[in-house]
Amino acid sequence: MKFHSKPIEEHTEVPLADDGRWEQLVAHWAQLDAAPGGPVHGKNACYVVSVGVWEDLAQERAQLAEILALVRAQGDRVVGYESYQRGRPDPRTYLGTGTSEAIAARASAAGATLLVVDAELSPSQTRNLEDATGLSVSDREGVILNVFLIHAKSRKARIQVEIAQLEYLRPRIRGIGLDMDQQAGGMMAARGPGETASELLARQLDGRLAELRKQNAKLERAEQTQRKGRESCQRVALVGYTNAGKTSLMNGLTAAELSAKDMPFETLDTTSRSLTRHGGDVVLSDTVGFIRRLPERLLASFETTLAELREASLLAIVVDLSDPEWGMHVDTTQAVLARIGAEAIPRYYVYNKVDRVAQPPTNDELRACSRGHDFTVLSSTDAPAVAQLRTALIDAARQEHRRVRLFVPYRATELTTSIYASCRVIETMAVEHGLVFTIEAASHVIAQIQKAAKAVQA
Repeated sequence: MKFHSKPIEEHTEVPLADDGRWEQLVAHWAQLDAAPGGPVHGKNACYVVSVGVWEDLAQERAQLAEILALVRAQGDRVVGYESYQRGRPDPRTYLGTGTSEAIAARASAAGATLLVVDAELSPSQTRNLEDATGLSVSDREGVILNVFLIHAKSRKARIQVEIAQLEYLRPRIRGIGLDMDQQAGGMMAARGPGETASELLARQLDGRLAELRKQNAKLERAEQTQRKGRESCQRVALVGYTNAGKTSLMNGLTAAELSAKDMPFETLDTTSRSLTRHGGDVVLSDTVGFIRRLPERLLASFETTLAELREASLLAIVVDLSDPEWGMHVDTTQAVLARIGAEAIPRYYVYNKVDRVAQPPTNDELRACSRGHDFTVLSSTDAPAVAQLRTALIDAARQEHRRVRLFVPYRATELTTSIYASCRVIETMAVEHGLVFTIEAASHVIAQIQKAAKAVQA
């Protein structure tokens, strides 16, 4: 979002809002617009700075690769990048004045028009960093929000992402233009001097946010109705770090033919398909991926989407073994599940992309990482292994089920209907006065069916 403003004359005895640097700023931005390394086909030319404290070179490269993938996923091109180790951020510019100027020189030499900092910057740090570097600045959260906006396909996902974006922009209004805090002239018969440009824009954003929240509340009610319709089913949710291969596994397990690309946050909408061949007693859901330092406002915006995880019978945690930071991905996934209140749900670990690993981890290492839960090592392109995974997930989802034989008289049509609606019918045998069912279902469902059968026979 860009804002354009015109300079206004101020009283000579009052200090200028731009400290007398307006002409310098105009000349600087005009020079950037005319630079040969400017935006091409609407894409920003980005210089990426990965900031952090790393224990080894592999960790540093993995974090840099992640932010570069996010920048490319939002449609921009990378003209240069570097890693900068800093444990304590500077309160004014995050990077420090001298470091900011040095980075700005390298970014300008590379023809960059946008500086991407892999950190969460406050609004004041963003403004100060733009002043220090002379470049537009985007932080990690802004990049992730842009990627979410591009990949949001459904109406629900677009509303949730727009809410998060407006909440992100709301405190960043002040200072985007030099006259944003200048009051508009009062009108005849109006009360007061008017409102500033920043106040006007903030009021418009607040109005849009209120409208979007009302729309989101309606969609939440519809989503709750859909989830209630699946309460009788065993629900398995594919969860894990972004780009771990969850959608590829979803396609292999259910033939869903969903879009699966090698880029972060390709999937934002929850998609559910039946995992069993007949009926829908076990339903598999593909969910949005996680990432380190996931913005808090995104968790709040996707509250209804993540509710699918809290109500699941089994969490299938998908891990990309080809990523050198796969252990950190597991820790991040477990931390997010704890934040949303899904830490007590049974789990099954799926270590994916083993075909891309020269030396896979040992079973002891994987067992320790799985914390005692069952696990499978496979590649989503290996059809026999995916078929075995389907069987393992169904068995794990049904591990609390009971199998019983039950006699139902022919006259008990309502009970027969209830059995077919709520149980998995293994076998049916006709006898003289009724049917003998071999059924499988959750313990509480079996107890209800048996109680109804005794009442009918009494």
